Amino acid sequence: MSKLPDITPSQTVGPYFKYGLTPGTAYQWNDAFSNNLVTPDASGERIRIEGQVFDGDGVPITDSMLEIWQADGQGKFADQTKTALPNAAFRGFGRTGTDKTGTFVFDTVKPGQVADPDGKLQAPHILLAVFARGMTMQCYSRIYFADEVANATDPVLALVPADRRDTLIAKKQGSAWRFDVHVQGDKETVFFDV
Repeated sequence: MSKLPDITPSQTVGPYFKYGLTPGTAYQWNDAFSNNLVTPDASGERIRIEGQVFDGDGVPITDSMLEIWQADGQGKFADQTKTALPNAAFRGFGRTGTDKTGTFVFDTVKPGQVADPDGKLQAPHILLAVFARGMTMQCYSRIYFADEVANATDPVLALVPADRRDTLIAKKQGSAWRFDVHVQGDKETVFFDV
């Protein structure tokens, strides 16, 4: 009888299948999506979000994919039927893969506040989906910003235990916002069941 390993490996599935999911990299593809959400008519504060994706052992995951969805700087989501509004071309959706150091980058605008289903204003945030080896389904999270007073009253952030909220907060680092994703381990990012 063979002996089973003592612990579960930090990565159980992979390598992640990238073909057709991360245009602009090593594959020929129509760049229908990008990590640059800024359009010529985008109003609001232009920001860059940089970070790395780590496995349960703290090793960078070099073949993961991230997607973001967000409101524009005015708190409005993309709506193809309302072309007269400012930010008419703002897509509000981006996708990128990680590089050989597990790093990702998004160029976008800082989102405005949006209301939850009960009408309460949420702090500015970006919705995040993470696809990576070791995960048979994507995980959903949020990116909040450290400088937002509205974080204190955000109804979703309030659901997260106080000692775990920091895993959802991007911090200003130089000219960019730093947000790392940890799929397991002591620093595991809070993921939501949606």
